Amino acid sequence: MTILSIVLPVFALVLVGFLYARRHAPDMRAANRVNLDVFVPALIFHVMSREDFRLFDYMDLALGGLLVVLGSGLVALAAARALRIDWRTLVPPMMFVNSGNMGLPLALLAFGGEALGAAVVLFLLENILHFTLGVRMLDRRAGLAALLRMPMILATLAGLTVSLLAIPVPEPLAQAVEMLGQVAIPLMLFALGVRLKDADLEHWRIGLIGALLRPLSGVLIALLLLPWLDLEGQQGGQLLLFAALPPAVLNFMLAEQYGQEPALVAAIVIWGNLASLIVIPVILAFIGP
Repeated sequence: MTILSIVLPVFALVLVGFLYARRHAPDMRAANRVNLDVFVPALIFHVMSREDFRLFDYMDLALGGLLVVLGSGLVALAAARALRIDWRTLVPPMMFVNSGNMGLPLALLAFGGEALGAAVVLFLLENILHFTLGVRMLDRRAGLAALLRMPMILATLAGLTVSLLAIPVPEPLAQAVEMLGQVAIPLMLFALGVRLKDADLEHWRIGLIGALLRPLSGVLIALLLLPWLDLEGQQGGQLLLFAALPPAVLNFMLAEQYGQEPALVAAIVIWGNLASLIVIPVILAFIGP
């Protein structure tokens, strides 16, 4: 019942998006753009500017998240060569996970509001890597200057400045930013459900490979790292949950943008997220109370 109470709200919102998309086929591009430009940055700033957010408490967790991402990429690279799959198709979805759409709400429901800071740190780490290393995998000529103009990065820098310098945020402004941030997570889950409407059986083999490889490689690496990392409280559980997350929907968007077999990447992303219906409850049961 505890596990059900964690996963049911998450998958219920995904199901709402899926059912709505089946009936109305909404165009989510504008909503997703607003979410990435306004609501998610507001959530990031709200969490990082709180008085109880201390960045240095999450250094080992960030290191663990970095090694999980890079280690999953190395495992996927070996698998791609063994299976004769273009590594640019398989490796990015195995590295870059749904730390926003699924990671943030799961961490919030599984570990409580005090765990949101750690979840945001992993979310930022994964997104920075995705928009730097991930983009360079698909296009070696891609520049990194655009990263500094991203609203998420600007919100991170602003939140860190407020936190490190102990700058007080006026209460009305803090409440307004918090209200904007509260839109981000439900909209992420709804958008994920809309995307899952496009699932098909045409490329089920590579989808199944990704659905199995993504959580297995991530969790194995996290388990190997845990004895060596000094993780406080529930951070060990959060690292395991992060390691088991399915591929990010952004992988498909970038594959489409750079012409990197988008149909195959879409199959990996969609089937990986469908497999999380089984994987996430198993990981939560393993983590325990």
